Amino acid sequence: MPSLKDLRVRIASVKSTQKITSAMKMVAAAKLKRAQAAAEQGRPYAESMERMLSNLLGSMPASGNAPKLLTGGGSDQTHLLVIVTADRGLCGGFNAYIAREARRRVSALQREGKTVKLLMIGRKGRDALKRDHGKLIVDTMENVTRNGAQFGPARDISRRLQAMFDAGEFDVCTIIFNTFKSAISQVVTAKQIIPFPAEGLTSPEPAKAGGHGEAGHGHGSPGAAAGGNVAVYEMEPEEPLLLADLLPSNLSMQIFRALLESTASEQGARMTAMDNATRNAGDMIARLTLTYNRSRQAAITKELIEIISGAEAV
Repeated sequence: MPSLKDLRVRIASVKSTQKITSAMKMVAAAKLKRAQAAAEQGRPYAESMERMLSNLLGSMPASGNAPKLLTGGGSDQTHLLVIVTADRGLCGGFNAYIAREARRRVSALQREGKTVKLLMIGRKGRDALKRDHGKLIVDTMENVTRNGAQFGPARDISRRLQAMFDAGEFDVCTIIFNTFKSAISQVVTAKQIIPFPAEGLTSPEPAKAGGHGEAGHGHGSPGAAAGGNVAVYEMEPEEPLLLADLLPSNLSMQIFRALLESTASEQGARMTAMDNATRNAGDMIARLTLTYNRSRQAAITKELIEIISGAEAV
């Protein structure tokens, strides 16, 4: 049975923790409002760019000089997984669900005899995967979204991926991130970004198992992606030159969208986690206070009994 002093110290400690979690919840809520607005504003542009490229490719004749970002290198032996996580913790299962999906995909690809490489965006992803898959990690990029998701870092990541692809370091690149649904719901999403999935749009899908979600690739014809009608384009300059400019821009935009979604998801997960922590701290304070009052009353009763017993003995 802890002493009254121990109970007082513990109650004070839990109250201090409660103040911290409450403050973190309010900060996350303020950041979430901005991050959610940015993610929602970025979705239409990214989806429209993909839709436009799919329609454009559907209206083009077969060509042997298409950009490599579209056709690929003719092989799918080496896969690069870009894992987008946070640099900080205290956000519930936000990072854990991403790490779980990454492990699942690595295992699946290795069973198929593929070579897998990992590019980590965020320190927590590296910390979670370095024990089992440390040899697969080619690099870790930290503090990419420290000041919120911005297009500059996304463009830099895009250029690095293009340089690696041109150097033959991988054949297929997939980015794994959390898509923001609400403050209490973030869906793990996997999206192929290199080469561009010319057979149709890749749209996030819910997970096959688990409460948080995973996503695969939804493929359809360009006509279906455009609502049943393939748009006809008159292009100037020629198609290969146009695609050579549009495909890198689309790659940067898709990475930027992933950063936007991940940032909003992180703040939503952190706000929810800190809210739960604050509520749990309140419940613990109530239980400790009840125990303290009972122990204090028992000590007072014991002292009274001793005084009365002593008086009767005299």
